Amino acid sequence: MRIAAIAAALAAGFMMPATADSYTLNTLDGSPPIVIAHRGASGYLPEHTLGGYELAIQLGAEYIEPDLLLTSDGHLVAIHDTTLTRTTNVLEVFPGRESYAVNAFSLEEIKQLTVVPFGPQASTEYPGFTPSTADPYKVPTFQEVLSFLTGYNAANGTEIGIYPEAKNPNSTLMNTQIIDQLRGAGYNSAADKVFVQSFNFAALLELDEYQRGLGSDMNLVMLGGVGITDGQYRVGTTFLSQIAEVAQGVGVSNNANLTRDFVEAAHGLGLLVHAYTLRPLTAEQSDEQMLRMFELGLDGFFTDYTDRSLASRNALLPDDGSIAPIPLPAAGWLLLTGLGGLLIARRRRTA
Repeated sequence: MRIAAIAAALAAGFMMPATADSYTLNTLDGSPPIVIAHRGASGYLPEHTLGGYELAIQLGAEYIEPDLLLTSDGHLVAIHDTTLTRTTNVLEVFPGRESYAVNAFSLEEIKQLTVVPFGPQASTEYPGFTPSTADPYKVPTFQEVLSFLTGYNAANGTEIGIYPEAKNPNSTLMNTQIIDQLRGAGYNSAADKVFVQSFNFAALLELDEYQRGLGSDMNLVMLGGVGITDGQYRVGTTFLSQIAEVAQGVGVSNNANLTRDFVEAAHGLGLLVHAYTLRPLTAEQSDEQMLRMFELGLDGFFTDYTDRSLASRNALLPDDGSIAPIPLPAAGWLLLTGLGGLLIARRRRTA
């Protein structure tokens, strides 16, 4: 029995019967939530590398996410931390440097580094996977990521999207380069599979002004934790109403502050809601996380383990791939508990 059918049967005890077309997912447009590969396949391979992005795509990611920082000579590179020490072998290649900040190294220097795996299940190899690129675990430039992705899509007939982040320290040079390079790769409008995100609201304002001056309207996303002040929801320090004037979505931390009420408030302003970051170390953990994503009505989620999160999402959709009828009453946590037990039982039977 499919999980969607089980959900509908369990829900019957909490609400009046409904026809198949009388309820849908609680996402903004009724579509299934999108699967965003957080830093690539970062749970399995070195993060923010061409090899990691490629594996994430092969595992079913619908978007890849490169975090972007500037080198000392003004090049955009895909890396998360403002320093090179956690994710690369910089201490071995450049011992004794005064600073290991990304912006203290030139692109030529950074290209001498190798990205190392980080995380309880990460390695430099993945069973059955051979990267197609020549230097799969070097720090890539944003242009290299774009070239890889557009080439992959063209060769395989896919439409994998991209979700870059303008990191801090932010600058006009960073923001203009992001827009220019995206446009050069064929991304230009809200209809394209692209989101540009930042924790910095001033950066979103600049990104918006710059791209509109060029005739572009790519989707923008404000990042941060959920908060509330004087009865108004905010992301970071910026109110949802302000964000809705500039952006098309919010990316928020998946914690107790992320509630159904917040998602409904964001949806009421026309904002998509994406949550970060899912790190399920087992299939059972993944199923539990996905039940929460569906109950909240999230439009997408960032995950370190594309395969697990995708499998859990798809288990909650019907066999034909259409929208799953999953009515969740106000007392839905009892329903979720029952469903969680069934999901765990399903995993054990499968094993």
